[in-house]
Amino acid sequence: MPATAHNSIQNVNGPWVGARVTVEAGTFEPMRVARVRHNLAEHPLLQLPPLIELAQRLSARNSVRFHNDQASASTDFMTAPDTHKVEGRPEDILRSIESARAWMALHNVQKDPLYRTLVDEVLDAVRPVVEAVDPGMSYRAGWIFIASPGAVTPYHLDHEHNFILQVRGTKLLHVWEPLDRAVVSERALERFHAEGSRELVKYEEGFAPRAHVFDLEPGLGGYMPSTAPHWVKNGPGVSITASFTFFSDTTRRRQRLYQANHRLRALGLSPRPVQDAGAAEALKHGAFSAYVGAKNLAKRLLGRPRADLFAPYAD
Repeated sequence: MPATAHNSIQNVNGPWVGARVTVEAGTFEPMRVARVRHNLAEHPLLQLPPLIELAQRLSARNSVRFHNDQASASTDFMTAPDTHKVEGRPEDILRSIESARAWMALHNVQKDPLYRTLVDEVLDAVRPVVEAVDPGMSYRAGWIFIASPGAVTPYHLDHEHNFILQVRGTKLLHVWEPLDRAVVSERALERFHAEGSRELVKYEEGFAPRAHVFDLEPGLGGYMPSTAPHWVKNGPGVSITASFTFFSDTTRRRQRLYQANHRLRALGLSPRPVQDAGAAEALKHGAFSAYVGAKNLAKRLLGRPRADLFAPYAD
């Protein structure tokens, strides 16, 4: 039976009953794609006027990314803002988004004090269902996507678990299971986790039959586990989509295992593929965690900063 996670707060912009995000309790699995429902379409902070103001604030922090509507699923996700440029300031692009022929992402909205309340509202709502099977929610973040008709989010994958929720307009979400090695290889994941490289993550038309295709409209969304490949095609109108992401015990464990395999391969060895369970994986995870802990201790002693994946919010 579906379970509705619910969190009631008084929004700073006026009365708001609280986020409701419905996931499949009892069948929810942290490494499997799932459909979700939500009530965020009317949220005061997710309407275009406040998002224009947010874009202006985030632009000063270099937390806005955009490209034009000529990008495709196979466009390199990382270089799209350079190869498919859109001229203008983010806030001006959003004011004319219907005709701007642009795709825009507002990154790490939790850095904005107003929008941190939104990130907390949504992730606090889903936390009971998620942590029943995958505890350790941390490094929480929010991302908001505003797109012109027909614009595309190119094929890529991300480190975090992700609830992606459609607020305005329609779009097709193409997403693959993160454990489907016919789509993303072990080597590609090793490079991604160890180096942050998406160089081996390439879209092929032959992947299409293996995808989940979600026809999103306001009130609908999807759960995309860590490293689930995906690309998105916007519908005929302006689209607003919000993503709420986080790390967990599962994501941290898998990241360490892939980093360990990457190092073993650099030594000329052929490590076993990462599995969800098993004594060898547990031993490898423990050994590499000890290595990382010692490395971080050395950095602290030398006064060098380190990323803390157990922090409540992403930096």
